[in-house]
Amino acid sequence: MDDLASAQFLELERVHWWFEGRRRVFFALLRRHLEARGGLKILDVGCGVGGMLEELRAFGEPAGLEISLPMLRLARERGFPRVFRGSAQELCVADRSLDLITAFDCLEHLDDDDRALSGFHRALKHGGHLFLSVPAFQFLYAQNDRVAQHKRRYRRSHLVQKLRSRGFEPVKATYVNALLFPAILPAVLFLKLRQIIAPPRSPETNLSYLPPRWINAVLARIFGLEAPLLRTMNFPAGHSIAILARKA
Repeated sequence: MDDLASAQFLELERVHWWFEGRRRVFFALLRRHLEARGGLKILDVGCGVGGMLEELRAFGEPAGLEISLPMLRLARERGFPRVFRGSAQELCVADRSLDLITAFDCLEHLDDDDRALSGFHRALKHGGHLFLSVPAFQFLYAQNDRVAQHKRRYRRSHLVQKLRSRGFEPVKATYVNALLFPAILPAVLFLKLRQIIAPPRSPETNLSYLPPRWINAVLARIFGLEAPLLRTMNFPAGHSIAILARKA
């Protein structure tokens, strides 16, 4: 992730509707399936500046893994001492030592996501869980993905197949950011067309602009409404994918 995207994450992760909405949805899903579990050994891979570590403390004392030294320093300054430098593709963790691995919007940054998944499987205890979130649909790959240094976007069926081939059994596999997807889809396609006709002079991303406060609050609420809906259903399409899988 380049300096622009990193700075935007630092500034916006607690106020931007996308960050707020996904926290509500992801942790509602984790609580639903891990609510009876406490004291878990947890590793958040690609933890960045620690934006998800505080919420993960509800399940145990998490450690974080991040390849960027500036990000690690910022995470430690924010009160997360158990963050370490390392690569998801070279996971230096003892075999069968973890109960839960999370990788929030991490897999799409890796050259070899298959190798990372194999490492996650090796590091988890039998019956341990892996939570992944990734961007959806390759045809939506645009300037935002290039600036954030995404290697790819995913389809749910393809990612489920990858997980099963490496010994995982999906517990929950759904598209998310689905309620807003009918508005996001034409907006992204329009931006892609505009960028082809007139390439941007500065590296803008989807997070380059924070909407007015009331609009931001409405968007966060709409995104967050997916949490109760996902108790009984999976969305057939959305801007992202969330999967909880168990080591079989």
